[in-house]
Amino acid sequence: MAEKKKLTHLDAKGAAQMVDVSDKAVTARSATAKGRITMEAATLKLITGGKLAKGNALEVARLAGIMAAKKTSDLIPLCHPLMISKVSVEFKPNTKAQAIDVEATVKLSGQTGVEMEALTAVSVACLTLYDMAKAVDRGMVISDIRLTHKDGGKSGTYRGK
Repeated sequence: MAEKKKLTHLDAKGAAQMVDVSDKAVTARSATAKGRITMEAATLKLITGGKLAKGNALEVARLAGIMAAKKTSDLIPLCHPLMISKVSVEFKPNTKAQAIDVEATVKLSGQTGVEMEALTAVSVACLTLYDMAKAVDRGMVISDIRLTHKDGGKSGTYRGK
């Protein structure tokens, strides 16, 4: 059975607190997250062909994901503002699944990880694709947002699916 870990965002009285990372070593850290937005085949064709009335949805979503990673501490309570050194957001259209798979990777040298930034980048990129294509397909589904890789820091490497 796994050892029960103490919740670090709560003090002894149960009050919310930002974790003190001042004594942590500065190390290279990275995280990758993935997600999927499923849609009608015609919608996928419009997006991948750059034919949406609102413009190039993939490039707007890429920019939105990058911006979101940089703003994570404004969105998620108790997240530290970070000096991110790299954010990439990639899209893989999947005609068989009628979906676009989204992957974001975030890197920095710092005292805390970038998992939340990668997850936020994927989430906002998917939401932006939804926003840009909702006029033609309100039934799109955003799903499977998850951390797939994390490296650096005291806890080391994590590999998910």
